[in-house]
Amino acid sequence: MVRIFSQLAGSPGRICTTTAALVLILALAGCATVPPPDDSMNMAQTQLQAARDAGAADYAPVDLGFAQDKFQQTQAAMADRKYAEASDLAEESRADAELAQAKARLGAARTQLQGKVQENTQLRAQGEQAEAALQQERQQPAIPASASSSMQPAQPAQPTQDMPAPASSALSAPAPGAGFQTVPDNSQQPASSSSTQGGQP
Repeated sequence: MVRIFSQLAGSPGRICTTTAALVLILALAGCATVPPPDDSMNMAQTQLQAARDAGAADYAPVDLGFAQDKFQQTQAAMADRKYAEASDLAEESRADAELAQAKARLGAARTQLQGKVQENTQLRAQGEQAEAALQQERQQPAIPASASSSMQPAQPAQPTQDMPAPASSALSAPAPGAGFQTVPDNSQQPASSSSTQGGQP
């Protein structure tokens, strides 16, 4: 036995209406499920402050400006309750702020490096000048001693001390037998006498 089911009258319209209502409910539910991007905004704001503290206003003003503009757009989207858009803008603002901070650190490091290079150059120049002065000092002729003594101030002459005179008793005439006496020299005897004396028993 074959049964044929016929469509109920008015059912296609009900299906379309039900489908449309379901899509609308899902769309509203999807919008309602996106929470406010508070964490993303806080991270973007923290990164912006870190970029400013790193000197991004001096070293990366363009990137810092992009980050600040995106953060303002994020705040506007939050006020309009466009949370998905606000979340995306907050992430872009955070990324731009990170880039600005990195460029600022690089610029500050380059400036510090240039300062060290200039300081080293100055120290090297001072060292070379000191070495040149030392070599010039070595090449100058030595000053003679007479010239150096003439350049020194004259010192007052020290008084000379006389030797004491010997006593008068020491100057008297020597006593007889006292004084120098000559001793005969026996070492030089004639060879003949020694030979004759040596031959006698």
